[in-house]
Amino acid sequence: MTLDFHVHSTASDGTCAPTELVERAAHGGFAAIALTDHDNVDGVAEFLSAGARLGVRTVAGIELSIEPGAGFDRFHLLGLGIDPSNAALRAFLRKVLDGRNARNARILANFRRLGFEMDADIRAYAHGDVLARPHFARWLLERGHVASIAEAFETYLLPESPAATRCYEERFHPSQEEAFAVVHAAGGLCIMAHPKYWRREWKDVGCDFDAAARGLAALKEKGLDGVEALYRANRPEENVEFARIATRLGFLLSAGSDFHGANKPTIPLGMEVADAVAAPLLERLAE
Repeated sequence: MTLDFHVHSTASDGTCAPTELVERAAHGGFAAIALTDHDNVDGVAEFLSAGARLGVRTVAGIELSIEPGAGFDRFHLLGLGIDPSNAALRAFLRKVLDGRNARNARILANFRRLGFEMDADIRAYAHGDVLARPHFARWLLERGHVASIAEAFETYLLPESPAATRCYEERFHPSQEEAFAVVHAAGGLCIMAHPKYWRREWKDVGCDFDAAARGLAALKEKGLDGVEALYRANRPEENVEFARIATRLGFLLSAGSDFHGANKPTIPLGMEVADAVAAPLLERLAE
């Protein structure tokens, strides 16, 4: 079956409106699609309404950047099947957004030191409250300072960007325990996104699956429900190994593209998943 549980819209750093995502899913015969914008649920109401109108199974979701844990570098948490109106979730997202805004102010100051005056119009690139690094990259691209979004990231917006041009700044990351508790309080499932990025070097040298298994076992004790074992950017062996680890540890298996539209033009929408693999997560989301 075709589905996708990791998709971004114009409510964060994607370029497709929530309704357009559902229309694409309808045309593609998707079994289900989840909207997982960064740190906000502003597009969810439109997304669910479009799903009801077009007969597409739509899932309310979110993507949160949280504390990665000792020995790891990046942990993105997908909350699937959440109630976007939940008061605890709303209060939590306000705190996260405040942390993001503080970080953006530091990024803007770094760009000013390099002679880039973005302050007057950078906000126009964010369609909602969430201003993210792809918006800075788009500003640079449209003004001819870089030839591609990828070049903008490599030159300015990554932790490993050259020291002379690096404008990247870390931001507030809530604890694993708090994030898990909030997602569960909102009725959602906690799914680790793209585990291949849990350690920065795994992207280039390959994953240490033994370390991943040990880390995931500890997270299960804390409340993690599942793993995005099937991910668009995975190597085939990574899909196999992460699915094997997740199954052995009793996790739900999820599949996602990390679709961002034109901001990540090489990533298409949708994942082909065996029915038997997708069924447990679909069943839990229906509860």
